[in-house]
Amino acid sequence: MAKRTKQDILRLVKENDVKFIRLWFTDVLGQVKSFAITNSELEGALENGMGFDGSSITGYQDIEESDMIAMPDPDTFAILPWRPEQKAVARMICDILNPDRTPYEGDPRYVLKRALQRAKKMGFDHYYVGPELEYFYFKNDEGTQVLDKGGYFDLTTLDVASDLRRETVLALEKMGVDIEYSHHEVAPSQHEVDMRYKDALLMADTVITYKVVVKEIANKFGVYATFMPKPIFGENGSGMHTHQSLFKGNKNAFFDPNSKDNLSEIGHNYIAGLLKHAEEICSIFAQTTNSYKRLVPGYEAPVYIAWSRRNRSALVRVPLYHPGQEKATRCEFRACDPACNPYLTFAVMLQAGLNGIEKKYKVPDAMEQNLYHLTDAERKEKGIQTLPDNLGNAISITENSELVKKTLGDHIFPRFIKLKKKEWNEHRIQVPQYELDLYLSIL
Repeated sequence: MAKRTKQDILRLVKENDVKFIRLWFTDVLGQVKSFAITNSELEGALENGMGFDGSSITGYQDIEESDMIAMPDPDTFAILPWRPEQKAVARMICDILNPDRTPYEGDPRYVLKRALQRAKKMGFDHYYVGPELEYFYFKNDEGTQVLDKGGYFDLTTLDVASDLRRETVLALEKMGVDIEYSHHEVAPSQHEVDMRYKDALLMADTVITYKVVVKEIANKFGVYATFMPKPIFGENGSGMHTHQSLFKGNKNAFFDPNSKDNLSEIGHNYIAGLLKHAEEICSIFAQTTNSYKRLVPGYEAPVYIAWSRRNRSALVRVPLYHPGQEKATRCEFRACDPACNPYLTFAVMLQAGLNGIEKKYKVPDAMEQNLYHLTDAERKEKGIQTLPDNLGNAISITENSELVKKTLGDHIFPRFIKLKKKEWNEHRIQVPQYELDLYLSIL
C-alpha cells in the first residue's frame, strides 16, 4: 500500500468536511493521550509537528526539559465514525520528537520501531502480529453488573450485546480495520472482536484504536466496556493472545514443509526465545497488579512456561487450524492481557524471539498433555517453570533483565520500573474487603 502524502491528507480533510483532527499518542503505560487541532492548523502540523508539554505525561520528560513535538503519521489518518459527519473529526497517531527533530527515547512507538529495525537487519521484512483482545461490558464503571450470562460463542438475546458488537465492528471497518470474527467469550458479558493480522507497528496503532472504539460505542449505548484483566472473581479474565510470525518478503520464515510440525528451525528458535525470556518480559505484557489475578492455574490463562502444538494450557501454542499452509504457520503467545502497552509488548516479544534466532536457542520438547493436571513434582521433573505470581516478583525479575533494558532504552526502562514498583507497593498496603470479611469477626 502506497504511503499517504501531506497532499492526500489535506484532500481527504476537504472532501470529508473534517474540522477537527485529534492527535493521538500513548504514555509509557499505554494510556492514549490526545489533543485536537483545527483543519487550518493541519498543513503546519504535517510539516513541522505540534508542540506540547511532555512533563505531565506519565513516564515522559522532567519539567525542566518538557518541550516535545507530536509529529502526525499520515498513514494513520482515519475519520472517527461516532462523531458527527458535518464538521467531522479525524485522528492521526503521532511519533514524538525532541525539539531538534530526533526521535524521542520515551515514545513507546519508537521502542517498537527500534525492535523492528533489528528484525530488518537480521533479514526479516515483516513481523506480523494478530492479537485477540477480550473485554467486558458492564452496566456502568462503578461496578461489575453484567449485561448477559452467556458463555463461549453463545448467541445472546439480540437487544443485549449483539448490537454493541455489530456497531463496534462497523466503526472499526470504517476506520480501515479488517475484522475476522466477533463473538461472546467464556465469561458472562465478556466479548471479543478479532482483527486480521498486520505488521506490528500498524497493529499496535490498531490496538489502541480498537480499545478507544470499543469504549466509545459502549458509551453510545449507555454501558461501560473495560479491558481490566480480571474484573470478576471466579470467572475467566480477559487476555490478549498474540499470534506472531516473521516473513522474508512473501516467505514465512517459520514454515518448513519438511519438518514434522511444519515449523522451521527459525520458528523453533523464536519460540525458544519467547520461553527463555518469558519471566523477564512478564511485567510488560501483564503490567498491572490485577493482571496476576488472571494468571492463575485453571482459568485458561497459561502460567506454565512451555509450548505445544494444540494444548491451550501452554504459554506458547502453535495453532493447527490449517496444518501445512505456509501463511497460516505461526506461534501464539497466550499470557498477554489487554491492559498492556501494545508497542512495548510487541517490542519485547520480538526482541525475545530474535535473541532465540540469533543465539540459536534450543526449543524444549513440546508439552501436549494438560499442564494443569500435572503435580508440582511432575512439572519440576520436566523442567517446567512458572510465570511470576504477582507484579512485585515480575518487576524484580524485569529490573535485572538486559533484554528489557536494551529494548525499552535508557529513558523508559528506569521510569517503567519506578512506576511499577510504586504501583506494587501501594497495592501491598491495601486492606481489601476479603480480608475484613475473613478476619475482622474472629481476630
